Amino acid sequence: MLKFVKNHMETITGIEIYPLISLLIFFTFFVVLFWWVFTAKKEYINTVSQIPLNDNYKNQEL
Repeated sequence: MLKFVKNHMETITGIEIYPLISLLIFFTFFVVLFWWVFTAKKEYINTVSQIPLNDNYKNQEL
């Protein structure tokens, strides 16, 4: 089965760009997520982390 898929993929022209695009999207997503984690305000993180524990979270502003 894998041999069939591999041979079929080799016949498609221009397919070698798709793994590179996938890697770039994956890498970009995690770099942006990593940047957001380190630049997020501690007050916001603490407020959001307390939401599951509060019964009246609808009345609080984030």
